[in-house]
Amino acid sequence: EVQLVESGGGLVQPGGSLRLSCAASGFTFDDYAMSWVRQAPGKGLEWVSAISWNGGSTYYAESMKGRFTISRDNAKNTLYLQMNSLKSEDTAVYYCAKDGGAYGLGYGPYDYWGQGTQVTVSS
Repeated sequence: EVQLVESGGGLVQPGGSLRLSCAASGFTFDDYAMSWVRQAPGKGLEWVSAISWNGGSTYYAESMKGRFTISRDNAKNTLYLQMNSLKSEDTAVYYCAKDGGAYGLGYGPYDYWGQGTQVTVSS
């Protein structure tokens, strides 16, 4: 059974940092690109970042470039998102998502999602 379990969310002040983790199990993690997608209150899903199956390529939404860093540890079956210089508009539930096909770039379509972790940026 595929499982994606996010952690690391919380309340942080503007300008602060958080590191999200996504522990994966039930599939060959290093065969699949992975992504982070978020949903702000009252809004739709927003793609945040993606990383290729081997970590060799990373991609970011424009508003996250220079502030967020996606990475993966294939030995630990874990995906990460380091978020710096957080803004109030980064407040959202953050989900990790698995590409549906092996050896992709992380743009989906996604076949499994985690339960999400809440990030709240507020003073």
